[in-house]
Amino acid sequence: MKKLETIFQEKKNLLSIYFTCGYPKLDDTTKVITALEKSGVDFIEVGLPYSDPLADGPTIQESSQKALENGINLDLIFDQLMTIKDTNKTPLVLMGYLNQMIKYGEDKFCQKVVDCGIETVILPDLPMVEFENHYKALFEKYGITSVFLITPHTSEERIRKIDAYSKAFIYVVASASITGAKGDISNQQIEYFERIKNMNLQSNLIVGFGISDKQTFTTACKYANGTIIGSAFIKNLGENGIDKIDDFIKPIIS
Repeated sequence: MKKLETIFQEKKNLLSIYFTCGYPKLDDTTKVITALEKSGVDFIEVGLPYSDPLADGPTIQESSQKALENGINLDLIFDQLMTIKDTNKTPLVLMGYLNQMIKYGEDKFCQKVVDCGIETVILPDLPMVEFENHYKALFEKYGITSVFLITPHTSEERIRKIDAYSKAFIYVVASASITGAKGDISNQQIEYFERIKNMNLQSNLIVGFGISDKQTFTTACKYANGTIIGSAFIKNLGENGIDKIDDFIKPIIS
C-alpha cells in the first residue's frame, strides 16, 4: 500500500478512474492505463469483468459484457497487467467480486495480484464475517489491503468496524443504488457526506457512484479525500476512444 499511502499524504482532491479490462477491445487494458497515467489521474481502479455484477449499473454492465465477448479472462488480465508493471507509476486498485477469486483459486489470485504490483483490492460482495474469519488473514499473508464500501444506510457500528480494518481507504458510496451518473449531488447526499466526515474516522475517504464531472467531483471532495469516476468515463471511452481520454480528464482536474 506504499504507493497509495504516498498519494494520500501528498495530495488532496484525488481523482481515481474506474475502467473495465478488455474494453472497448481485448488488448485495450494497458492502453487505457497508460493514457490515464499520462492524463494525471491519481490512482486507477482496474475492473474485472463479471457476468453477474452486484453493484454495477447498465453502463459498466454493458462494458463487462463486451469485454467478456471480446474474450477477456483473469489469466489474460494478469498477463496484460504484468507487461506494464515496471513502467506504470500510477497505483492500481483491483475491483472484482468474491466468486471470481474463489473460482480462480484464492491463493493463486492473491499471488497474481501481488505479482502485478497491486496492493489493494475491492470486493463489494465480501461479507464482513467472512473477512474476519478467513480473508483478513489471507490478505495479510500476501500484503494485500481490502477496501470496504459504506452507503447512506450503513450503521455507525459497522462504519466504525470498517474504519478499524481499513488501511487504504473507505469507499463512500454516494447513494444507495448501483453505479451510474445521477446528475448533481443532492442536499440529502451532502448531509450524508457531512455525517461521515463528522465521525472523524481515521481512514481516508473516497466517494464513488454518481460522480461524473467537474461539479460533482469538486463537491464530493469537500467532504472526502477524493472521488472515483466510473460510468461517465466508460461511456466517454466507448463513444470517443482512448485518444480522447485526456479530453475527459483534464476539465475535471484543472
